[in-house]
Amino acid sequence: MAASLEQSTVDALDHEPIDWKYKGLPSSWWGQTPAQVCRRRPSLFDDGAVSPVATLRTQPLVHNMVTMARWCRRRGVQLAPHGKTHMAPQLLARQLGAGAVAVTAATISQVRVFRAFGVRRIILANELVDVTGLRWLAAELDANPDFELTCWVDSVRGVQLMTAALTGRRRPLDVCVEVGQPGGRTGCRDAATVDAVARAVVDSDRLRLVGVAGYEAATGHEVSDAAVTAVAGYLQTLRDAVIRLRPMFETDEIMATAGGSTYFDLVADILTGWPDGMSVRTVVRSGCYLTHDDGLYARTTPLGRTSDIHSGGHFQPALSVWAQVLSRPEPDLAIVGMGRRDVSFDQDLPMPYGRPDSRVEKLNDQHAYLRLAPADQSLQVGDWLEFGVSHPCTVFDKWQLIPVLDADHRVVELVRTFF
Repeated sequence: MAASLEQSTVDALDHEPIDWKYKGLPSSWWGQTPAQVCRRRPSLFDDGAVSPVATLRTQPLVHNMVTMARWCRRRGVQLAPHGKTHMAPQLLARQLGAGAVAVTAATISQVRVFRAFGVRRIILANELVDVTGLRWLAAELDANPDFELTCWVDSVRGVQLMTAALTGRRRPLDVCVEVGQPGGRTGCRDAATVDAVARAVVDSDRLRLVGVAGYEAATGHEVSDAAVTAVAGYLQTLRDAVIRLRPMFETDEIMATAGGSTYFDLVADILTGWPDGMSVRTVVRSGCYLTHDDGLYARTTPLGRTSDIHSGGHFQPALSVWAQVLSRPEPDLAIVGMGRRDVSFDQDLPMPYGRPDSRVEKLNDQHAYLRLAPADQSLQVGDWLEFGVSHPCTVFDKWQLIPVLDADHRVVELVRTFF
């Protein structure tokens, strides 16, 4: 069942006037709606974009969606992309249209955003222990029979808190036991705890045990042989839990879910091919595939670092930040008007396009220090530069309205984010 949403609510975003709130965009657009702007297919820079400005590219977006959908079909897994990557209902609508079965959220606030746009199937990849959040969720589920939400549990205490808060519900809340790993983040650390939490869920009249969940990249994104072996071992413990808990599940179709943006190939290798008589749907939750990047995921994504015969192609970067040179204070240094307020820096610093021997060596809040190659003396104050990013999640959250460009840098869509 597709995780449909209310397309009319998404379409309404095209009719909200643009104003000064949206940084980087031309002031000539103020008072116009995105629909009016895009009808003209204007050149972003000819219309007067100001530095810095983030952009998306339509062709890589489409390519990445098609590539991921094809890969999932061929590997026999379902996709519930992590919505925290972009928090953009317009992009989520594209992903659902390409075959995604749900959206993944990290917090109850993110769930509320997606519900505002009518998303009917959500995975909350955390244990929800906030009483106010649980009561809101209970009311939302009871008022909307077509709304489905599955969340994690990793402690008996969590099961108790959820059961106490979910009073008066007409249907139980679906949960997966989360399997963790030493040194990782959340999740049960051993089989005995997994089993105890599962038993507590079965004993609760407010919860329903539907699967097992995990996050295999909780300890890092290395792709060395040792790291891959460790991830495979962790996923095997998750598989073992699914098989061991088989008699306890309260559903005809068990959910086994893992898979961020680095190891989803291993998830498909290990969490498929179940014993006869077991009906299991394997759900991967990658979010960064949609825009890919020029840093972390360029190095680590399975559809780039391997020759997977099921890939149908490699991902392409679709998100970048443009900025102007503000100063050339030294022969090999350019100061660019883009900083930590505008671009990600938690994994790698931004990468300048077209200048392979130059590098950003430092960011301030609003400035980038671009160290130039010795032979590169062509850059002048006022020049525009485009930068690839590393880890798109922490770029999207800095921009409320992002132009989508075609191959000629013409604006064909404006994407709104809700962080």
